[in-house]
Amino acid sequence: MDFLPAPLRGVIASLLLALNTILLCSLLFVVALFKFCLPFAAAQRVTDWLMSHIHEAWIANNSRWMNLLGHTRWHLSGLEGLDYQHSYLVTSNHQSWVDIMVLQHVLNRRIRPLKFFLKQELIWVPVIGLAWWALGFPFMKRYSKAYLAKHPEKKGKDLETTRRTCARFRNNPVGIFNFAEGTRFTEGKHAAQNSPFRHLLKPKAGGIAFVLDAMGEQLQSIVNVTLHYPGGRPGYWDLLCGNVKEVVARFEEINIPAHFIGKNYDQDGEYRLEFQQWINRLWEDKDALLDRLHSEYPQVR
Repeated sequence: MDFLPAPLRGVIASLLLALNTILLCSLLFVVALFKFCLPFAAAQRVTDWLMSHIHEAWIANNSRWMNLLGHTRWHLSGLEGLDYQHSYLVTSNHQSWVDIMVLQHVLNRRIRPLKFFLKQELIWVPVIGLAWWALGFPFMKRYSKAYLAKHPEKKGKDLETTRRTCARFRNNPVGIFNFAEGTRFTEGKHAAQNSPFRHLLKPKAGGIAFVLDAMGEQLQSIVNVTLHYPGGRPGYWDLLCGNVKEVVARFEEINIPAHFIGKNYDQDGEYRLEFQQWINRLWEDKDALLDRLHSEYPQVR
């Protein structure tokens, strides 16, 4: 559909995305109702299987309109070793709102659908909170430092809550996702942070460490993703309009150091420093890789 004006392609894509979401969320909520009404192990396995496949179908349908309207050229490497039957922690540099759609498109049915850790309060968000619950997104309860100062007996309870939430993944492969930078890269944020990296913001080690503390024993590895857009960092409207012409994505499986498993990031200062240094080294390597990708795939609008 390259012959259509970009704004018209954007409108068509928006309608297809909305239609896809409405139809599959409706089906998801029907299955979620059965999940709620049939709290038996066999029924839960069936409903979980159905909801996972509904999630994958939603991503696959989005990939179809992306391919129809965009004709993006994909430059991918490092996907060969991924296994649908294994659990992974996926992290990536964060350049654009487009990143998550790119990762869903590339990883769909290679590993299990990506899930994010969410604050427990978000389960009460109308409609979407139910969708997150139905899809098995892990909800966590975090206490502020001020609250813990007044209620020291609650220290560690947030992690216990998250471990219980994640217990259902113990016999089911899962893909957990975390943007280590915590926010999208912009020149303003980069300058405000005085980031030591050329192409990246400073990584926040705590989010990844929290996942390893809660789920480390069941994770196969960390999938470290490096994203580069030769056409410049796109906005979401660019994706809808089919204007994301090239995407470069490098995937690297990283073994989780055994001595990182079972450690408490908040309470073990020595481990916290070692883990921060480890994440920073990963980011140094990622920054060097982005240097090479910028040379190999120059940004030309």
